[in-house]
Amino acid sequence: MNIRNFLISILTIVITSSCNNGVYKLSDYGVYPNTGEDMTQKIAEVIEIIKTERKGLPATLLFEEGDYDFYPQKAIEREYYISNHDQDNPKKLAMVFENISNLTIDGQGADLYMNGRMLPIAMVDCENCTIKNLSIDTRIPQITQITIVENNIKEGTIIYRIVPETKYRIDASSRLITYGDNWKVHPVAGIAFDGNTGHIVYQTSDIAVGTDNVEEIEPYLIKATWQNEKLKEGTIVALRNYARPTPGIFMSGNKNTTLCDVTVHYAEGMGLLAQLCEDITLNGFSVSIREGSGRYFTTQADATHFSACKGKITSIYGLYEGMMDDAINVHGTYLRVTEQLSPTEIVGKYMHPQAYGFYWGGKGDSVQFVKSSTMELVSGNVISEITPYDNETISGAKLFKITLRDAVCDDIASGDYGIENLEWTPEVYFADNIIRNNRARGTLFSTPKDVLVERNLFDHTSGTAILLCGDCNGWFETGACRSVVIRNNHFINSLTNMFQFTNAIISIYPEIPNFAAQKKYFHGEDGKGVVIEKNTFETFDRPVVYAKSLNGLQFKENTIIDNNDYPPFHWNTHRFLFEKVINVEIENNSFGSGFDKSEDIEFRN
Repeated sequence: MNIRNFLISILTIVITSSCNNGVYKLSDYGVYPNTGEDMTQKIAEVIEIIKTERKGLPATLLFEEGDYDFYPQKAIEREYYISNHDQDNPKKLAMVFENISNLTIDGQGADLYMNGRMLPIAMVDCENCTIKNLSIDTRIPQITQITIVENNIKEGTIIYRIVPETKYRIDASSRLITYGDNWKVHPVAGIAFDGNTGHIVYQTSDIAVGTDNVEEIEPYLIKATWQNEKLKEGTIVALRNYARPTPGIFMSGNKNTTLCDVTVHYAEGMGLLAQLCEDITLNGFSVSIREGSGRYFTTQADATHFSACKGKITSIYGLYEGMMDDAINVHGTYLRVTEQLSPTEIVGKYMHPQAYGFYWGGKGDSVQFVKSSTMELVSGNVISEITPYDNETISGAKLFKITLRDAVCDDIASGDYGIENLEWTPEVYFADNIIRNNRARGTLFSTPKDVLVERNLFDHTSGTAILLCGDCNGWFETGACRSVVIRNNHFINSLTNMFQFTNAIISIYPEIPNFAAQKKYFHGEDGKGVVIEKNTFETFDRPVVYAKSLNGLQFKENTIIDNNDYPPFHWNTHRFLFEKVINVEIENNSFGSGFDKSEDIEFRN
């Protein structure tokens, strides 16, 4: 660049900055709320202007309060391999932020509405960015809400009313089909909500639904061959399938990201999916029901999900309700060792169909091996080199050739070993949140870094409230927890339903196929482990803590209050059930109905 062009560039930046002071009002570029028009292309143009003009200098993209609509016909398309989602590329997106630094997206109360199957916001390879003061929703959700009008148990039929926001038809095979601009769904399962309280109906879990052999009595009123005596008149059922095409917000490769006062009212996947990000703060981020919408559900899967992140994840002052899975799930991904090429070279494979195609590790990363059948840690090592083995690029790859610093054991390629990347593991702070009326579990943590869970309200989480897992056999989600503190939380009537890993209100449950052969403990370690203190448990049933393969547990200064809100039903009749657990302290707790150590604690070592 010659001196003349250089001076012109500098002058342009100075003039631009002085004109807008780094604030880009969408209304200045013809983007107005409440028009019903497709804003996808117009906003994309403003984002490109910001990238060109600011070149990483601080900038603010400013909405006005109101509704903004986005449509799939002119959506931005990207090939994104998103952890724990369907890999059905390309994805259609409303807004994309890539390779941007120091940007604040301020909605000022904006409501972003998707009109079809779309990924609302993607933020990829960005640094020091903030999203605040906006909400994400869809005009017609892929989950369909119905109300039970009449349940004829003797006849084996149910009449139900579909909410008016739904588009539906009955096909030639008498099946209920719901649809939108670029999607259609035949619901195959459902979650039943109490129409008065919003709680998931006691002992229903995932139910079969009447979407086959249906007939239309009148518009939106359907009669179905369907038998379920627990579905009383007035029960709300969310009809769904198990597709997870897109989260509400997708973040990948970012550093130092903040989401403040952002709400996801609906997403056909996770509310937020972050992978390979460093240092994320959620302050007032919520996955919750829009007031006045009449809905009982929010997301198709987890509210927030963090896959292979590092640094610190902070989640505070959030409301998580009505989602079809956890409020938060933090984990990495095991690769299965499928081949040994030399004493120091192996091939690792992404195993789960919803988790592949993205960066797994790099040179210098510390790793460790785990024996899948017993979930025993075998040895540590360091990556010298890693390259895709079945693909030219990382994007879309399932196999990686990994060169290690040290030689590995002789049977490493037996199919019984996974490899975990310890570089991409985060510390977690989860505090002052409300989790209520959701399917499956409240929270799930699988990280060796410190985890602190405090001052949260777990209100009718349906399944386990807090789960520490680890699984190199099914989900392939790492890993062992070393230090977890759970304190000053309030638990109200968890375990009204049975789902995977729901053995107690707090369940420490690694998946271990050959448990009898395990000799080493998976979770915890000497001097650390799990501390559960100063919490209040209101419960109608017996199990409070279940732990499996754990070294170190303290349960102290907690209050257990028994109630008669539901009949007890759980197979686990012990307050504390421990399988291969050592270094346990249970002291200074208050049990409303008394405590009999011989009956309430069982060790199976």
